[in-house]
Amino acid sequence: MSTTKPVVVYGVSGYTGRLVCEYLREFNIPFIAAGRDKARMQEVIDKVPGIDTVEHEIVEVDHSVTALTELFSGAKVVSNMVGPFIKYGPTVVEAALAAGCHYTDTTGEQDWMMVAESEYGAGYAEKGLLLSPGVAQMYTTGEIAAQIALETPGLDTLDILVLWKGFPTYASTQTIFTILKADWFYLEQNNYVKWDPGFHADVVVPGQHQLALALPWGGTAHPVWFKNDPRVSNVKAVGGVFERSVMEGVVQTTKMFEDDIKPLPPEQQEAALAEIAGSVQAGMPPRENRRVNISIDSVYASGPLGRKHVVIHGNQNYKQTGLLQAYAAHSLLQQPPKRAGFASACQAFGHRELLGALKSFGLVLDPVITEG
Repeated sequence: MSTTKPVVVYGVSGYTGRLVCEYLREFNIPFIAAGRDKARMQEVIDKVPGIDTVEHEIVEVDHSVTALTELFSGAKVVSNMVGPFIKYGPTVVEAALAAGCHYTDTTGEQDWMMVAESEYGAGYAEKGLLLSPGVAQMYTTGEIAAQIALETPGLDTLDILVLWKGFPTYASTQTIFTILKADWFYLEQNNYVKWDPGFHADVVVPGQHQLALALPWGGTAHPVWFKNDPRVSNVKAVGGVFERSVMEGVVQTTKMFEDDIKPLPPEQQEAALAEIAGSVQAGMPPRENRRVNISIDSVYASGPLGRKHVVIHGNQNYKQTGLLQAYAAHSLLQQPPKRAGFASACQAFGHRELLGALKSFGLVLDPVITEG
């Protein structure tokens, strides 16, 4: 089929996909909700408040380049929720490019971002299309804080902390354990340096006395986005959830992977990790509550003669992700991105613009900025 609806949300049967559709409704953007199970998608879409006030369609589709290219034809933006992205992302990216669509996703997989940039970035740039993986609270909101810090010239080092209160969704949990198979990198003097897979640290959380436990979280998106930024030479990012027991479980699983699972053949590794992920989170978590589900994005930026600290306090991190995806589509339907090809949300739409969108929906406060 060839659609007249400008946005396709692929992977709507999950928690985040539903939130993307909710915010597309807020922007009054017609969309197609696509995936492999129409009945399950219908059940999800039926729970979107006011869904009858926006034009939409639910389409069951095979996960193949041919089928997805046909579905995407006529659309302008593909918002992809289907992970793990290192496994399923290439098919969607190739189909979006063939159909002439901009592409965004919510990945937390650093290895997928590197693949997307190296294998598909040039093709998207040639067509003036955006390829923007990692448009999500855990990466984009932290990048907004980093970009605000970099408004001060001469700062070349970013120390990033991202924390949120809640429990990962099924898809997020799958990603957390999928990235154990990959190498993780931080940026040092503009070169990728491999993290020790067992690294974890107690971190000081702005605004509270208690320490939190944080991990490199697969390296995160930030070192990849800033690799080709002439202002930046060094980037380290750590993060996780406030609930310490969850983070301790991830630390234990990482050690178990290194000791017991890594020596196995790749197919057995994948099966073992999927089983662990399923035992941790097999369904959807409760809908977020702004009084409970808070987020903190903290960035220390420094240089030879300067320092700056930027903190963004927010709430409902999955809602932040849904809004960021919908705002990206909203912007792309009206004007070209600030940068075509592989680019972060901030590079494509502007960090101040994204901050304004998050504030307008009550999802973040004004940044707290400390100089020196």
